Amino acid sequence: MNNNTSKFTKNKYVLNWIDEVVALTNPKEVILIDGGESQIKQLRKEGCSTGEMIELNQKKMPGCYYHRTKPNDVARMEDRTFICSKDEINAGPTNNWKSPEEAYKLGKEIFKNSMTGRTMYVIPYCMGPIGSPFSKIGIEVTDSIYVVLNMHIMTRTGKQALNMLGFTNDFVRGLHGKCTLDETKRYIFHFPEDNTIWSLNSAYGGNVLLGKKCFALRIATYMGKQEGWMAEHMLILGIENPKGEIKYIAAAFPSACGKTNLAMLIPPEIFRNKGYKIWTVGDDIAWIRIGDDGRLYAVNPEAGFFGVAPGTNVKSNPNALAATARNTIFTNVAINKDDMTVWWEKLTNTPPTENMEDWIGRPWNYKTSTEKGANPNSRFTAPAKNCPCISSEWESSNGVPLSAIIFGGRRAKTAPLVYQSRDWNHGIFIGSAMASETTAAANGQVGVIRRDPMAMLPFCGYNMADYFGHWIEMGQKTDKLPKIFHVNWFRTNENGDFIWPGYGENFRVLEWMLKRCENKVDAKEVEIGYVPNIDDLNLEGLDMDKETLNNLLSIDKNLWLEDANGIEEFYNKFNGRIPTELQNELETLKNNLK
Repeated sequence: MNNNTSKFTKNKYVLNWIDEVVALTNPKEVILIDGGESQIKQLRKEGCSTGEMIELNQKKMPGCYYHRTKPNDVARMEDRTFICSKDEINAGPTNNWKSPEEAYKLGKEIFKNSMTGRTMYVIPYCMGPIGSPFSKIGIEVTDSIYVVLNMHIMTRTGKQALNMLGFTNDFVRGLHGKCTLDETKRYIFHFPEDNTIWSLNSAYGGNVLLGKKCFALRIATYMGKQEGWMAEHMLILGIENPKGEIKYIAAAFPSACGKTNLAMLIPPEIFRNKGYKIWTVGDDIAWIRIGDDGRLYAVNPEAGFFGVAPGTNVKSNPNALAATARNTIFTNVAINKDDMTVWWEKLTNTPPTENMEDWIGRPWNYKTSTEKGANPNSRFTAPAKNCPCISSEWESSNGVPLSAIIFGGRRAKTAPLVYQSRDWNHGIFIGSAMASETTAAANGQVGVIRRDPMAMLPFCGYNMADYFGHWIEMGQKTDKLPKIFHVNWFRTNENGDFIWPGYGENFRVLEWMLKRCENKVDAKEVEIGYVPNIDDLNLEGLDMDKETLNNLLSIDKNLWLEDANGIEEFYNKFNGRIPTELQNELETLKNNLK
């Protein structure tokens, strides 16, 4: 068997681990990914020859390729995702748990000889900028070219990552195998105490790009707890004012609640003309540490965007669309067979042609077909550097200082457009109580309200009550904390229509937040925190009257009392482990509402 790994590293921990994986999976050859463009080019060619990848129109979409997954393998499968901590209590009631012994045993049975006749690819990668004190090294072993090509976009791969690792044992071991793609034996096992991830029988991005949610959140949350930092499901953006000053905000939203749109927002013309700009640091994940000056600093550990395609268009997110113009991989969208370009619902009003293939590969005619051309959770994997509004600080070793943290979700009636927490612990309470309507990004019903604290419910690698406690502990280490806000772009009227126009107009809310951070405006204290005074939210150039805005900021006490009961019900799952500080905040909310 050809194994070239030892040519690139003398790290005994890496070599010993790869030997173990080889003995278990029995590949025909082992190829180490060096991160070089010539090797990637060769893998694209090889992937196209086997049908794993499809080359798109290289004149119209240079460097772009296409991949289809099986119809039963199109989204994260939370019911097949496990935290394998030694003690079940450390996984907590919101995670599925298996003991490490059981998970390793089951995984080994499935992985045994699963790469026979296949090539094993070893991908060293860095989460975060090379050389940054924030950054961490992972190594993913896979039998999928699709995974290699995606990880090359999403992370910093190859020799640079191995050089940063040096001879230490400080790396996350990730093993992925397509195996037989048997959905009854599909598992994603996380072993936080072992820095290990195993993914079996899937070929869909979110389950197999192990640097993404698996490492950057589930394993990293546990690392952060041990080491005194935070891994969060948050975008990071910079707001530049007319004086050229830039303030940074991190924001947590459940999938498909406008996170990428906010990260790449274009301010309304009236603000652009004054000189306001938005700069994208990251669209999905933030690793946050306390800096030497006591402020919280955030980095985006990723190097690309793994975005939901349907709904992305020139109006909703022109910057994301521009990022996909080159060197992008599209998964499960529709293909225009006339010119080998891609299409998805809401990209344009109608597809460019009737001669299309849908995401399963069937002939698709938008005039006669009853099903959608693209899967609702179809994706694009695009390099962050392609984004027209990418921040000059997006690869800063020290990260960017946070002025504000935003929580948000889809609530038709309860949450107002925006409100601010009274203090840090109250902000944690607001984050812990977050609820949103479910979307296609997770398997299950769409439109059902579920609690999703800090948008981390599927991604916290240990007991969520302890995770809330870690937030409280972080707040006790410094007095230079960001202000915390909650937003809801999705409030509806009696006809079910959104009242707030959203998209770029969300900038108006961000502007108010920064004024609050700089103590430039007062706010009105209500039962749940602070809401804007009507005149302090800039509606200039927006077709909205103050009465409508007043409605958007109103509090329905009955709905909030109902919500408080829902929060209490959620807290009760943790059997008394919820921090006292948050229990006290819940009591304060109830008393305020009475």
